[in-house]
Amino acid sequence: MSVKMRLTRTGAKKRPSYRVVVADSRYPRDGRFLEILGHYNPIADPVEFEIDQERALDWLKKGAQPSDTVRRLLKKAGVIGTEAAGE
Repeated sequence: MSVKMRLTRTGAKKRPSYRVVVADSRYPRDGRFLEILGHYNPIADPVEFEIDQERALDWLKKGAQPSDTVRRLLKKAGVIGTEAAGE
């Protein structure tokens, strides 16, 4: 099973917000997932991004692959930087 950390879309039409989830790569974007790690709201000013850093690091250590967007958000939040320093 290939596990990915990715965004699932929530919110209204033309007002997107996203959840950061861990899901099997074979499931559809807004389909079944294993765990919700946080949320991301690009419409808010300032942009809202909250994530459970401990659980995100745990999933990364287990081999979960973040999508490009989630990787960028994790770097911005300092999660990936702390992972490299912790090893």
